[in-house]
Amino acid sequence: MRWPEWLSALTRSATEPCHYLHEQPGSAPVPAPPRGPARSAVVALAGNPNSGKTSVFNGLTGSTQHVANFPGVTVERKEGHCRFGSWSWTVLDLPGTYSLSAYSIEEIVARDVLVEERPDLVVDVLDAANLQRNLYLATQLLELGLPMVLAANMLDVAWRRGQRLDLDELGRRLGLPVVAVAGHQDRGLERLKAALAAALEAGPAALKGAAQVDFGPLVEESLAEIGAALARLEGLPRRWLALRLLEGEARAREEVARWLPDSTGLLERIAVWQARIEHESGQRVELTLAVRRHEFIQGLIEACRPVGPDPARRHRSDVTDQLLLHRWLGLPIFLFFMYLIFQLTFSLGELPMGWMETGFSALAAWVDGHWPWPAPLLKSLVLDGILGGVGGVLIFLPNIVLLFLGLTLMEDTGYMARAAFLMDRLMQRIGLHGKSFIPLLTGFGCSIPGIMGTRVLENQRDRLLTMLVLPLMSCGARLPIYLLIIPAFFPAHLHARMLFLIYSIGVLLAVGMAKLLRISVLKGEESPFVMELPPYKLPTWKSLGTQVRLRAWLYLRKAGTLILGVSILLWAMASWPPARHDAARQTELAAARAAGDAARVQVLDNQRAEEDLRASLLGRVGQALEPVMAPLGFDWRISSSLLGAFAAKELFVAQLGVVYALGETAEGSESLRRELHSRYTPLVGFCIMLFALISTPCMSTFAVTAREAGGQRWAWFQLLGLTALAWVLTFLVFQVGSALGY
Repeated sequence: MRWPEWLSALTRSATEPCHYLHEQPGSAPVPAPPRGPARSAVVALAGNPNSGKTSVFNGLTGSTQHVANFPGVTVERKEGHCRFGSWSWTVLDLPGTYSLSAYSIEEIVARDVLVEERPDLVVDVLDAANLQRNLYLATQLLELGLPMVLAANMLDVAWRRGQRLDLDELGRRLGLPVVAVAGHQDRGLERLKAALAAALEAGPAALKGAAQVDFGPLVEESLAEIGAALARLEGLPRRWLALRLLEGEARAREEVARWLPDSTGLLERIAVWQARIEHESGQRVELTLAVRRHEFIQGLIEACRPVGPDPARRHRSDVTDQLLLHRWLGLPIFLFFMYLIFQLTFSLGELPMGWMETGFSALAAWVDGHWPWPAPLLKSLVLDGILGGVGGVLIFLPNIVLLFLGLTLMEDTGYMARAAFLMDRLMQRIGLHGKSFIPLLTGFGCSIPGIMGTRVLENQRDRLLTMLVLPLMSCGARLPIYLLIIPAFFPAHLHARMLFLIYSIGVLLAVGMAKLLRISVLKGEESPFVMELPPYKLPTWKSLGTQVRLRAWLYLRKAGTLILGVSILLWAMASWPPARHDAARQTELAAARAAGDAARVQVLDNQRAEEDLRASLLGRVGQALEPVMAPLGFDWRISSSLLGAFAAKELFVAQLGVVYALGETAEGSESLRRELHSRYTPLVGFCIMLFALISTPCMSTFAVTAREAGGQRWAWFQLLGLTALAWVLTFLVFQVGSALGY
């Protein structure tokens, strides 16, 4: 089967070592970008999970991408933009799926986009190391009648496994362009863009001569009759829809019944064909069709001559898995890597954090010394509300970036999926599904994507259970609290250990709560654990930078919007109504200033500031809460600061900055640490971290839980239950610690 030479020039063979990775002399040049009037098109990226589709998407779209949800469902819709010559493409990253059957929500979303929205071009990203499995989706995509390009990804993995693929022969047999790419290294993307432009230029002619699976005389006869009956449905792929009907897919039958009011006769005729096919083949229709697809794929595999790996050869990935997935050594190795990330978060982040702290202190001093207006209230807003609140949160950005960098590195190398596999046995024992480990680990970055990540779980009970305990994973928003408290109360050699301890407590509590919920509120059968392990790969600096930059930007945006707004609100509550000061103390303060007694002035200023805070609305709320929080070791200052944590956990730090900026301390964290150390014991500091770890998920987490769980009932159950648990456990720790003399 031949296809146009202008498409053949765009493909590259992988019959030589790493041909696609290194530009070799004599390689086919990339065609020049087309010129002419600006044109636009919609390009959909399809592919199996772990095929490297997201890497190709990131390489094509760069920083132009944005994320929303598909209408009516909680599956993410990722779009981006790409330019090549006169073409401007909207690139849509479809959910990873193994087929276009209407079973999982990902399959339904992918097929709806392809069938109803009809993009101008489909790019099927293939994992070349698992070509037989990946081509199954390609055979279904061919039936949609859309222009199509195949992107053969992960050829480096196939090469290391001893497989040699003739992509030119694969393309000739399929009648489609096949382009070799290395998505994680941004190689081959210009050639892929050229292939997309050429296929769009050709339009429907690009599909002329494209291969189709031959399902045998009887099935093909039935498809012809069913397709003729569907001729009235303009704009729909008739062969694809006929196959879905012949397989007995319920969604396809419902759609046809809705589109064709007189479809009863057609559905009856389909039932007759199904009976004939099953009688002749001796098996169900869907199995007959699947067998034919696999036979077609096997012919392709043999034609492009892949050579399997030598059985005697032990690959590095296999040797690595034997160590990292070892029954006894695997878990300690994983815990070591996590501890190493925490240690680096402190040690490497200390220097840039100090720079930012010094910068904010210098900025505050400059504003204080150059304030031009006689407006003390506005000056207090800028210094204490904005710089003291937002600045107190922003200085932890280096630590946040380092933590996200470590977690992203583990994910991009493929180790995170191994960790999920490693934890499956333990997860099953505590009542959680093995796949729950991935959203739970994502919760270390932020609870919101973690909760949304529970969509990978097929069972609603498993999803609910994971959502309810996920806030016990210490998210990045809690990290500023730990980074403020730990250095304030514990020596430097204990910093990483204390951080590891508080994270471990959250994990252990999640384990205990999951077990309790599984045997009580969420009883039910456990679903099996099935997960594909991606190949090991070295992430690129671009990939790491893109993901870390996105998370850092979300943190900065949160600091510049939500945290700024709530910081100003909390400052207003801390500043109004003003207190009535004793005239004698005012006279004493004036005399101390006139005498130049700086120490006495400082003491009197602090007393006055405390009176102002006590009289304010925030102080009154804190004093109202103090009887409830006192058994935990918290005074009214800590209690009032905890109020802001419902809006965002970082606001606890911001509010402490507002509270103690009214006295002798500045907005920098070092002065705030000194103030905390002078007022509280290490036991109280630990109790603050414990309570912040467990209690009251932020309002964004509440909203996402309500949406993903299908109502507010479970969100309220989570919020009230975790807050009650936080009070009880913190009470026990403080009372026992106090009795022991800590």
